[in-house]
Amino acid sequence: MTVTIFHNPACGTSRNTLAMIRNAGIEPTVIEYLKTPPDRATLQSLIAAMGMPVREVMRDKGTPYAELGLDDPKWSDEELIGFMLEHPILINRPIVVSDRGTRLCRPSEAVLDLLSAQQGAFTKEDGEVVIDAEGRRVR
Repeated sequence: MTVTIFHNPACGTSRNTLAMIRNAGIEPTVIEYLKTPPDRATLQSLIAAMGMPVREVMRDKGTPYAELGLDDPKWSDEELIGFMLEHPILINRPIVVSDRGTRLCRPSEAVLDLLSAQQGAFTKEDGEVVIDAEGRRVR
């Protein structure tokens, strides 16, 4: 299985998602999108593949979202994408692409729908058990 993660190592959700991918026995292609932002075509393709409105792919916490007035409905999708390209921190993360689809993995457990079976127990950084010793999801 081929997996790519658009990752921010400073984000706990992104780190947990990456760890669950690796717990499935997969070494993904890791794109630190703040260092290597996607181009317009790639970002548009990711958004289309996720089937989400552009605004739902935008992050407001810890970004210039409010400062730029991006909550104003006057901005078109193309303009919002332009802001994300200019300020990659506006792109919500992590976005994971696998053979099973593309998803914004918030919460991090959303990645499990894109992966093969987990290979063992997994506990998130905050101590929440997500996968038991037999590789089964804990609800």
